[in-house]
Amino acid sequence: MLNKTYWYFFLFVFALSFSACETKPKTTEKPKALVLKKSPDFQADSAYNFVAKQVGFGKRVPNFPAHVACGDYLASTLKRMGWQVIEQAFDATAFDGKVLKSRNFIASWNQQATKRILLAAHWDTRPFADQEKDKTKHNQPIDGANDGASGVGILLEVARSIAQNSAVPLQGVGVDIVFFDSEDHGQPEGTPTADYKADMWCLGSQYWAKNKHQANYSAYFGILLDMVGGQNAKFHKEGQSMKYAPTITQNVWQIGQQLGYTQYFIDKQTEPIIDDHLYINDLAKIPMLDIIEYDNRDGNFFNQHWHTLNDNLQNIDRQTLKAVGQTVLQVVYNEQE
Repeated sequence: MLNKTYWYFFLFVFALSFSACETKPKTTEKPKALVLKKSPDFQADSAYNFVAKQVGFGKRVPNFPAHVACGDYLASTLKRMGWQVIEQAFDATAFDGKVLKSRNFIASWNQQATKRILLAAHWDTRPFADQEKDKTKHNQPIDGANDGASGVGILLEVARSIAQNSAVPLQGVGVDIVFFDSEDHGQPEGTPTADYKADMWCLGSQYWAKNKHQANYSAYFGILLDMVGGQNAKFHKEGQSMKYAPTITQNVWQIGQQLGYTQYFIDKQTEPIIDDHLYINDLAKIPMLDIIEYDNRDGNFFNQHWHTLNDNLQNIDRQTLKAVGQTVLQVVYNEQE
């Protein structure tokens, strides 16, 4: 997602009519408790293993062997679970003119259902650790355990839970999981403002939004997962989510809190950011929210490991994976007719 050097420039462009300030609720009354339908038990150990498997391939940067191997693994794993998988290959042009051999993966369940829920995460990793304090390390790729692999790991476990829990079948609603490629290949820290090009992040979601895997595809709503595995992570209601998908955002946070994950799902709003969900909202016209860690201790939106070499497995926490994964599963199962 967007490099912090250009944060407020794009914040201004995309949020002219939207207050970036935290808003207070209009009433002190608590929302009525939702009736939670029966859903599978999300297995955090399995999700963690999916994260570790991705990290084990190495740098998942387009044009590198590890990227190809990991992509093949994602597709084969989903197919083995019984999901219908479409591979969307495309060439993306990076900020420096480099052509990135990219692949989006779209997996579908209950293909006959007209009511559909879209779940997404990006699976590529940052090619340079440009948030490292030691500038000599800026050209090193990151592991991307949290920034990329955590969201994919959760969604792979969601896919497994839906497919293999015959005692709790998903009925009356279909699910589409999209793994976006080439999300994290934007300009490195320190790029002069005059040389900065718009829309150089989130290339996979931009491509999918303009070239959907099915003609006239739409979804009731979408949920994007990004950096959802960190220790003691806090998830605030991100500004673009509240602008484009306020009702479902409120619903997701309420479900998370009702499940007991109040320490993760914080009932506060943050400034809007540029992430894959922005293009799904703007271009694909599907209301999508972003569950993404918020940590402003150093004046930056993201956690302290963001785009550094410390974004590794040591900072992935099973309890965080459980909180997000169980909440997403519950949201999906609550949409059954």
